[in-house]
Amino acid sequence: MMNLFSTFDPCTGMLSMNWMSMTTMTIFLPTKFWLINNKTSMMMKMLMKTMYKEMKMLMKNKGSTLMVLSMFIFILTNNIMGLMPYIFTASSHMLFSLSLALPMWTSLMIYGWMNKTNKMLKHLIPMGTPSILIPFMVMIETISNLIRPGSLAVRLSANMIAGHLLMVLLGNNTLSPMMMSMTMMIIMMLILFEMAVSMIQSYVFMTLSTLYSSEI
Repeated sequence: MMNLFSTFDPCTGMLSMNWMSMTTMTIFLPTKFWLINNKTSMMMKMLMKTMYKEMKMLMKNKGSTLMVLSMFIFILTNNIMGLMPYIFTASSHMLFSLSLALPMWTSLMIYGWMNKTNKMLKHLIPMGTPSILIPFMVMIETISNLIRPGSLAVRLSANMIAGHLLMVLLGNNTLSPMMMSMTMMIIMMLILFEMAVSMIQSYVFMTLSTLYSSEI
């Protein structure tokens, strides 16, 4: 390893297939072969039903819930698969997270400004703003809208890469048997923590996307 970040390098050779890890998630998706659903299918359906009920209260546009729910399952599966050994963590890269956040934000902005222009203009000026501060508030709200896809992408990538960096750093500290046993215990705790972070970050990405779409 030349440096610390070479672990997250997607290009490891002429025939690098690291990005193919995003497609291997289909192996873990439950397939209905029998009349009665298995435990995995039941768990996935319960999870999707719970998320759907939560998003339905915020999202007014029909069909948007399917897009955000699919994104949630996709990010969650990739995050959890990234914890397995020798599997490339695609969600720790800005290329992955920005390619999810930017098209969604762009489509929402285009739809909002083309069909609900007055409502989009109202969001630029909060209620009760003094007349002197209106130009500044318009600038601030415009900048906050423009950085939304970047903040979504950075939040997901930074949180996923932080835990992996800690595990890489601790994995190199194998100086003595006692140090090795302590390191293994810490790494096991970190893996449990990273599983929680994987679930939370996919939920945060979905919730923020839902809140952004509810403003239209």
